[in-house]
Amino acid sequence: MVPLTALEIVGNFLFDPATHRDFLGSLLGTGLERTKVGDILVNGDRGAQALVVPELAEYLTLHLNQVRSVPVKTRVIDVAALQVRPPQTKEMATVEASLRLDAIASAGFGMSRSKMVEAIERGDVRVNWKDVTQPSHQLKTGDLVALRGKGRLDIGEIAVTKKERYRVLLTRFV
Repeated sequence: MVPLTALEIVGNFLFDPATHRDFLGSLLGTGLERTKVGDILVNGDRGAQALVVPELAEYLTLHLNQVRSVPVKTRVIDVAALQVRPPQTKEMATVEASLRLDAIASAGFGMSRSKMVEAIERGDVRVNWKDVTQPSHQLKTGDLVALRGKGRLDIGEIAVTKKERYRVLLTRFV
């Protein structure tokens, strides 16, 4: 288990909103390696919270003083003080002729099957945290499909209909 320290990065981002990418860029801009930075939780216009290895906490409190054009103050906080938002989910069901990845994922993410095939072949899709580049990959109950930039899809109960098609319950994490 890797020991972690929580940092709070506070600034007024009301007029210059910063994204996860901006905070990560500023952290790495201090000379850190990506492997030394964990999750970054963006708190809207108030700043962000980040997990780092303990030996870098003091360094960052001294050297991280700006994100985008906004001056920030960085301080160590208790890990219990992290403000983790619960994931937003959307429940849905689809009826498909097969349990192919391209068919189920295109229904779950609300995009055309041809665009889903392109995303799969491009390497933007993972099933159970493993890269999958075959659109014909067969899904089963309990699989987790992740599409880069679009969220995750949990494959729920699968039932066969009277017309020999598959009714699949999906939970989409946005």
